[in-house]
Amino acid sequence: MSTHNREAIAEQIVLSEINNLRSDPSIVKENGCAACHILFTLANRMQISEQDASDLLSEVLFNNPEINELFIEIVENIHMKQRMMGVSFSIKRREAKDKYIDSNFKNTLSELSADIANYGADIVLRKLLISSISLEIAKNIGIDHHAAIEELYYYMRKNDQQTHESILEFINRFYERIRRR
Repeated sequence: MSTHNREAIAEQIVLSEINNLRSDPSIVKENGCAACHILFTLANRMQISEQDASDLLSEVLFNNPEINELFIEIVENIHMKQRMMGVSFSIKRREAKDKYIDSNFKNTLSELSADIANYGADIVLRKLLISSISLEIAKNIGIDHHAAIEELYYYMRKNDQQTHESILEFINRFYERIRRR
């Protein structure tokens, strides 16, 4: 199957699933994820791995701005409006949302740059790891990020030695891979 044909099939599946979710948002269960639902549907229907489906979904959304808009609308509808989370953000116009995201994007990069200068790369990498882990927990459990980070910190405090060693091991392997390049 050619790359173009594969992407066209994926585009049809994604659009079809977006339309299904628009007509019946309850397809995504209470704490389920709309984006994951579309991703897993794509993987199942095309009989490809989740990683391949993730890459293909990213290509479809990147190459088709209209589907990208529909995708973000359904995610916002299910995750914010239907669940009454982030309602004030979800009702803003796209331009206002983009400005808000742009501001947060730039502020976060600026803060991380300042942290690198003031505290070093190890602290910043540790901060990024903890943020990534807590976001994964929030997504998988269906809770907000603040609750997830508190749960993670609780776990890390409870398992201090183990979690500290695991993070250091990851950081050391990360730096080794960079040095080998």
